[in-house]
Amino acid sequence: MRWKLLLRPGWLALTLVVFGFAVTCFTVLSPWQFDRHDDRSTQNTAVQSSFDEQPRPLAEILPEGQRPGNDTEWRRVLVEGTYLPEHEIIARLRTVQGEPAFEVLTPLRTTSGRVVLVDRGYLRPDNGDVPPYAAAPGGVVRVEARLRADETDPQRRDAFSDVSTQGQMHAYAVDSRTVARATDLDISPGYLQLAAGQPGVLNALPLPQLEAGPFFSYALQWVAFGVMAVLGWAYFTVRELKPGGALSDDGNGPRRKSVAELLAEDEADEPASR
Repeated sequence: MRWKLLLRPGWLALTLVVFGFAVTCFTVLSPWQFDRHDDRSTQNTAVQSSFDEQPRPLAEILPEGQRPGNDTEWRRVLVEGTYLPEHEIIARLRTVQGEPAFEVLTPLRTTSGRVVLVDRGYLRPDNGDVPPYAAAPGGVVRVEARLRADETDPQRRDAFSDVSTQGQMHAYAVDSRTVARATDLDISPGYLQLAAGQPGVLNALPLPQLEAGPFFSYALQWVAFGVMAVLGWAYFTVRELKPGGALSDDGNGPRRKSVAELLAEDEADEPASR
Protein backbone atom coordinates (compact mmCIF):
# COMPACT_ATOMS: atom_id res chain seq x y z
CA MET A 1 0.00 0.00 0.00
CA ARG A 2 1.38 3.36 -1.04
CA TRP A 3 0.00 5.00 2.11
CA LYS A 4 2.34 2.86 4.22
CA LEU A 5 5.16 5.01 2.89
CA LEU A 6 3.87 7.75 5.21
CA LEU A 7 5.14 5.66 8.13
CA ARG A 8 8.74 6.42 7.25
CA PRO A 9 10.55 8.06 10.21
CA GLY A 10 11.29 11.29 8.34
CA TRP A 11 7.70 11.78 7.26
CA LEU A 12 6.37 10.84 10.70
CA ALA A 13 8.64 13.46 12.26
CA LEU A 14 7.41 16.10 9.81
CA THR A 15 3.80 15.13 10.52
CA LEU A 16 4.31 15.43 14.28
CA VAL A 17 5.87 18.87 13.88
CA VAL A 18 3.13 20.15 11.57
CA PHE A 19 0.22 18.88 13.64
CA GLY A 20 1.91 19.87 16.90
CA PHE A 21 2.23 23.41 15.57
CA ALA A 22 -1.39 23.43 14.36
CA VAL A 23 -2.73 22.15 17.69
CA THR A 24 -0.69 24.80 19.52
CA CYS A 25 -2.16 27.48 17.26
CA PHE A 26 -5.73 26.29 17.83
CA THR A 27 -5.58 25.51 21.56
CA VAL A 28 -2.98 27.90 23.01
CA LEU A 29 -1.92 30.84 20.86
CA SER A 30 -5.25 31.75 19.31
CA PRO A 31 -7.29 31.40 22.56
CA TRP A 32 -4.64 33.46 24.36
CA GLN A 33 -5.16 36.35 21.94
CA PHE A 34 -8.95 35.97 22.08
CA ASP A 35 -8.76 36.17 25.89
CA ARG A 36 -6.65 39.33 25.67
CA HIS A 37 -9.21 40.82 23.29
CA ASP A 38 -12.03 39.98 25.72
CA ASP A 39 -10.11 41.48 28.64
CA ARG A 40 -9.47 44.68 26.70
CA SER A 41 -13.14 44.90 25.68
CA THR A 42 -14.27 44.40 29.29
CA GLN A 43 -11.86 47.09 30.47
CA ASN A 44 -12.96 49.55 27.79
CA THR A 45 -16.61 49.00 28.65
CA ALA A 46 -15.95 49.55 32.36
CA VAL A 47 -13.93 52.73 31.79
CA GLN A 48 -16.49 54.12 29.35
CA SER A 49 -19.35 53.40 31.74
CA SER A 50 -17.55 55.18 34.56
CA PHE A 51 -17.67 58.45 32.62
CA ASP A 52 -21.46 58.41 32.65
CA GLU A 53 -22.04 57.85 36.37
CA GLN A 54 -21.44 60.01 39.40
CA PRO A 55 -18.90 58.89 42.03
CA ARG A 56 -20.44 57.14 45.01
CA PRO A 57 -19.19 56.26 48.50
CA LEU A 58 -16.78 53.34 48.53
CA ALA A 59 -18.94 51.28 50.89
CA GLU A 60 -21.84 51.39 48.40
CA ILE A 61 -19.74 50.16 45.47
CA LEU A 62 -17.48 47.71 47.29
CA PRO A 63 -18.51 46.50 50.77
CA GLU A 64 -15.64 45.83 53.14
CA GLY A 65 -13.95 42.48 52.54
CA GLN A 66 -14.91 42.19 48.87
CA ARG A 67 -12.44 42.39 46.01
CA PRO A 68 -12.92 44.59 42.94
CA GLY A 69 -14.21 42.54 40.00
CA ASN A 70 -15.28 43.14 36.41
CA ASP A 71 -18.47 44.81 37.63
CA THR A 72 -16.72 47.22 40.01
CA GLU A 73 -13.23 47.89 38.66
CA TRP A 74 -12.76 51.42 37.29
CA ARG A 75 -15.88 52.65 39.13
CA ARG A 76 -15.51 56.13 40.63
CA VAL A 77 -15.74 56.20 44.40
CA LEU A 78 -15.57 58.76 47.20
CA VAL A 79 -13.51 58.15 50.33
CA GLU A 80 -13.10 60.26 53.44
CA GLY A 81 -10.30 59.59 55.88
CA THR A 82 -6.71 60.22 56.95
CA TYR A 83 -3.55 59.30 55.06
CA LEU A 84 -0.99 57.11 56.83
CA PRO A 85 2.29 58.39 55.29
CA GLU A 86 4.43 56.46 57.76
CA HIS A 87 3.35 53.29 55.91
CA GLU A 88 4.00 54.64 52.41
CA ILE A 89 5.57 52.30 49.83
CA ILE A 90 7.02 53.01 46.38
CA ALA A 91 6.07 50.75 43.46
CA ARG A 92 9.19 50.36 41.33
CA LEU A 93 9.91 49.39 37.71
CA ARG A 94 6.71 50.97 36.42
CA THR A 95 6.00 52.27 32.93
CA VAL A 96 3.66 55.22 32.38
CA GLN A 97 3.02 56.47 28.84
CA GLY A 98 5.98 54.47 27.61
CA GLU A 99 8.52 55.90 30.07
CA PRO A 100 9.96 54.61 33.37
CA ALA A 101 8.20 55.71 36.53
CA PHE A 102 7.68 55.09 40.21
CA GLU A 103 4.23 55.06 41.81
CA VAL A 104 3.53 56.23 45.35
CA LEU A 105 1.26 53.97 47.43
CA THR A 106 -0.12 55.45 50.64
CA PRO A 107 -2.62 53.69 52.93
CA LEU A 108 -5.61 55.74 54.06
CA ARG A 109 -7.75 55.04 57.09
CA THR A 110 -11.36 55.97 56.41
CA THR A 111 -13.60 57.64 58.96
CA SER A 112 -15.32 54.27 59.39
CA GLY A 113 -12.02 52.61 60.35
CA ARG A 114 -11.48 50.76 57.07
CA VAL A 115 -7.95 50.96 55.63
CA VAL A 116 -7.57 51.24 51.86
CA LEU A 117 -4.50 51.56 49.64
CA VAL A 118 -4.32 54.73 47.54
CA ASP A 119 -2.12 55.05 44.45
CA ARG A 120 -1.29 58.76 44.57
CA GLY A 121 0.20 58.80 41.07
CA TYR A 122 3.59 58.54 39.42
CA LEU A 123 7.04 60.12 39.55
CA ARG A 124 9.74 60.17 36.89
CA PRO A 125 13.09 58.73 38.07
CA ASP A 126 15.91 61.15 38.85
CA ASN A 127 19.10 59.35 37.77
CA GLY A 128 17.33 56.11 38.61
CA ASP A 129 16.28 57.25 42.08
CA VAL A 130 12.95 58.38 43.50
CA PRO A 131 12.87 62.20 43.25
CA PRO A 132 11.60 64.41 46.08
CA TYR A 133 7.82 64.65 46.12
CA ALA A 134 5.06 66.27 48.12
CA ALA A 135 3.96 64.50 51.28
CA ALA A 136 0.38 63.38 51.70
CA PRO A 137 -1.76 66.06 53.38
CA GLY A 138 -2.49 65.67 57.06
CA GLY A 139 -5.90 65.61 58.66
CA VAL A 140 -9.16 64.32 57.25
CA VAL A 141 -9.42 64.49 53.45
CA ARG A 142 -12.18 63.62 50.99
CA VAL A 143 -10.90 62.13 47.73
CA GLU A 144 -12.32 60.79 44.48
CA ALA A 145 -10.62 57.77 42.97
CA ARG A 146 -11.18 54.78 40.71
CA LEU A 147 -11.40 51.24 42.03
CA ARG A 148 -8.65 48.94 40.79
CA ALA A 149 -7.96 45.24 41.24
CA ASP A 150 -4.67 44.22 42.84
CA GLU A 151 -1.77 43.40 40.58
CA THR A 152 0.20 40.20 41.15
CA ASP A 153 3.96 39.98 41.08
CA PRO A 154 4.70 36.66 39.28
CA GLN A 155 7.60 36.05 41.69
CA ARG A 156 5.49 37.04 44.73
CA ARG A 157 8.27 39.22 46.15
CA ASP A 158 7.71 41.13 49.37
CA ALA A 159 8.38 44.83 49.80
CA PHE A 160 11.96 45.64 50.79
CA SER A 161 14.29 48.48 51.70
CA ASP A 162 18.08 48.70 51.41
CA VAL A 163 20.84 51.08 50.41
CA SER A 164 19.61 51.22 46.81
CA THR A 165 16.21 52.53 47.97
CA GLN A 166 17.69 55.01 50.49
CA GLY A 167 15.86 53.14 53.24
CA GLN A 168 12.45 53.63 51.62
CA MET A 169 10.16 50.62 51.23
CA HIS A 170 9.78 49.47 47.62
CA ALA A 171 7.46 46.89 46.05
CA TYR A 172 7.32 45.24 42.63
CA ALA A 173 3.55 45.50 42.15
CA VAL A 174 0.63 47.66 43.21
CA ASP A 175 -0.82 45.07 45.53
CA SER A 176 -2.69 45.71 48.78
CA ARG A 177 -1.60 42.29 50.06
CA THR A 178 2.09 43.15 49.67
CA VAL A 179 1.62 46.49 51.43
CA ALA A 180 -0.41 44.82 54.20
CA ARG A 181 2.39 42.31 54.88
CA ALA A 182 5.01 45.08 54.95
CA THR A 183 3.03 47.40 57.24
CA ASP A 184 1.02 44.99 59.40
CA LEU A 185 -2.12 46.90 58.43
CA ASP A 186 -5.43 45.20 57.66
CA ILE A 187 -5.85 46.69 54.18
CA SER A 188 -8.97 46.07 52.11
CA PRO A 189 -8.44 44.14 48.84
CA GLY A 190 -7.75 46.22 45.75
CA TYR A 191 -6.58 49.80 45.64
CA LEU A 192 -7.77 53.28 44.68
CA GLN A 193 -6.25 55.16 41.74
CA LEU A 194 -6.39 58.81 42.72
CA ALA A 195 -8.00 61.20 40.23
CA ALA A 196 -6.40 64.46 39.10
CA GLY A 197 -6.86 67.45 41.39
CA GLN A 198 -7.54 65.36 44.50
CA PRO A 199 -5.85 65.88 47.88
CA GLY A 200 -2.51 64.03 47.87
CA VAL A 201 -2.33 63.39 44.14
CA LEU A 202 1.07 63.71 42.48
CA ASN A 203 0.97 63.07 38.73
CA ALA A 204 -2.37 61.37 38.16
CA LEU A 205 -2.12 58.10 36.26
CA PRO A 206 -3.68 58.31 32.79
CA LEU A 207 -6.68 56.18 31.94
CA PRO A 208 -6.20 53.40 29.39
CA GLN A 209 -6.90 54.25 25.78
CA LEU A 210 -10.31 53.03 24.67
CA GLU A 211 -9.26 50.98 21.68
CA ALA A 212 -9.66 47.30 20.91
CA GLY A 213 -6.00 46.73 20.09
CA PRO A 214 -4.62 44.10 17.67
CA PHE A 215 -5.45 41.02 19.73
CA PHE A 216 -8.47 39.86 17.69
CA SER A 217 -6.55 40.06 14.42
CA TYR A 218 -3.61 38.24 16.03
CA ALA A 219 -5.96 35.45 17.12
CA LEU A 220 -7.28 35.06 13.56
CA GLN A 221 -3.73 35.00 12.25
CA TRP A 222 -2.83 32.09 14.53
CA VAL A 223 -5.91 30.22 13.32
CA ALA A 224 -4.85 30.89 9.73
CA PHE A 225 -1.29 29.71 10.42
CA GLY A 226 -2.61 26.44 11.87
CA VAL A 227 -4.91 25.85 8.89
CA MET A 228 -2.12 26.68 6.42
CA ALA A 229 0.24 24.23 8.12
CA VAL A 230 -2.28 21.38 7.85
CA LEU A 231 -3.20 22.23 4.25
CA GLY A 232 0.49 22.44 3.31
CA TRP A 233 1.12 19.04 4.86
CA ALA A 234 -1.85 17.57 2.96
CA TYR A 235 -0.68 19.10 -0.34
CA PHE A 236 2.87 17.76 -0.09
CA THR A 237 1.62 14.39 1.14
CA VAL A 238 -0.52 13.93 -1.97
CA ARG A 239 2.26 15.31 -4.19
CA GLU A 240 4.92 12.96 -2.86
CA LEU A 241 2.66 9.90 -2.96
CA LYS A 242 1.95 10.27 -6.67
CA PRO A 243 3.94 8.09 -9.07
CA GLY A 244 7.45 9.47 -9.24
CA GLY A 245 7.10 11.26 -5.91
CA ALA A 246 9.78 11.18 -3.25
CA LEU A 247 7.75 8.71 -1.17
CA SER A 248 6.90 6.45 -4.07
CA ASP A 249 8.87 3.26 -4.80
CA ASP A 250 6.58 1.93 -7.55
CA GLY A 251 9.16 2.39 -10.32
CA ASN A 252 6.71 4.17 -12.66
CA GLY A 253 8.97 6.73 -14.24
CA PRO A 254 11.80 8.76 -12.76
CA ARG A 255 11.46 9.68 -9.13
CA ARG A 256 10.43 13.27 -8.60
CA LYS A 257 12.77 15.18 -6.28
CA SER A 258 11.44 16.12 -2.90
CA VAL A 259 11.14 19.71 -1.74
CA ALA A 260 14.11 19.23 0.60
CA GLU A 261 16.26 17.94 -2.25
CA LEU A 262 15.30 20.88 -4.47
CA LEU A 263 16.20 23.36 -1.73
CA ALA A 264 19.53 21.62 -1.12
CA GLU A 265 20.37 21.81 -4.82
CA ASP A 266 19.54 25.53 -4.90
CA GLU A 267 21.86 26.18 -1.96
CA ALA A 268 24.66 24.20 -3.65
CA ASP A 269 24.24 26.19 -6.88
CA GLU A 270 24.48 29.59 -5.18
CA PRO A 271 28.30 29.61 -4.64
CA ALA A 272 28.89 28.57 -8.26
CA SER A 273 26.79 31.47 -9.58
CA ARG A 274 28.70 34.08 -7.56
